[in-house]
Amino acid sequence: MVLFLIVGICIACVVYTHLRGKVRHKFVRQLSDHSTFMAPINCFMYAFSAIPNRPYANLDDFPELKKFRDNWETIRAEALALASEGAIKASEKYDDAGFNSFFRRGWKRFYLKWYGDYHESAKQYCPKTIEMIESIPSIKAAMFTQLSPGSQLVKHRDPYAGSLRYHLGIITPNSDDCAIDVDGELYSWRDGDDVLFDETYIHYAYNKTDDDRIIFFCDVERPMKFGFATLINRFFGKIAMAAAASPNDDTDKTGFINKAFKYVYGIRRIGKALKKKNKPLYHLTKWLLILGGLGLLIWAYIAIF
Repeated sequence: MVLFLIVGICIACVVYTHLRGKVRHKFVRQLSDHSTFMAPINCFMYAFSAIPNRPYANLDDFPELKKFRDNWETIRAEALALASEGAIKASEKYDDAGFNSFFRRGWKRFYLKWYGDYHESAKQYCPKTIEMIESIPSIKAAMFTQLSPGSQLVKHRDPYAGSLRYHLGIITPNSDDCAIDVDGELYSWRDGDDVLFDETYIHYAYNKTDDDRIIFFCDVERPMKFGFATLINRFFGKIAMAAAASPNDDTDKTGFINKAFKYVYGIRRIGKALKKKNKPLYHLTKWLLILGGLGLLIWAYIAIF
C-alpha cells in the first residue's frame, strides 16, 4: 500500500510539473527532462511556498534586493574589469554540468558564490560585490553571466524550485531585441533594472543585437510558509546544489557532481556515436536508463519515507 501511494504521489508530481504554466514541453520530452526527476521535491517547494506560484515574483516582497539595484554601478565596474580580462568565460573543461549545454550557444559566466561557498577568485576580483552578497543571507548563488551577440538559449527549466532567479542588468544593449521569455511573458534587460522570476517555469533567452549582454545573476532563497519547510529547502540546497559547484580557475573548489561530470560526459559522447550508428538501439538504451533512473528515484523516496 505504501509503495503504491509513493508511486502515485511521484506520478502526480510529474503530471503537475508538466501541466504547470502556459508553456510546456512535449510529453515525451518532459519524461526525459531533469524536472521529471526533481518533481517530488519541487512540488514540496511549490506547496509550501510563501509567495504566489507564478512566472514573475514581486520585487516588493524582497526588499533586501534593493541594495543591488541601488549599487548597480559599483557592481558594473567590477564586471567590466572582469570582462576586459576575459574572465567571464565558458568552462575550459567538463566541470560545469549545470550550464555545460549553454556554452556552445554563446553563454559565459564568472561565479561569485555557489550554495554556501564563495569563490576565492571572486574574493580577489570582486570584493565590493562579494561584500554586498555577504550582507544578504537569502542569496544562495551569484555570478556574472554574458550572452554574446546573436546568441540564444533554448527553452528549458532549471532543476530546483527552492530558489528564485534574480537578474540585474549591468551592461546590456538596452533593447527589446535582447530579452528573456518566462512562460510566454517577455522581459528585456536594461542597465540598472532588475527582475525576479521562477526559473522552474519554461524559459528561454536571446540576444539579437550586436552588443554583449552582461547581468548580475543570483539564486534567491524561496520564502516558505513554515520553518520545517525552510529547513528542508536549506538542507537540500546545501547537500545537493552545493555538489554542483564549478570553478572559475584553479583556486576555486569543484563540487562532487562536476568532478564526476567529465566521466559522465564521456558516456554521453558514446551515446551520441551510438545515435548516429543505430538510432533504434540508442532510443531503447536511453529509455531503459530513464526508466531505471525513475525506479531508483521511487526506491529512494520509499527508503526515506
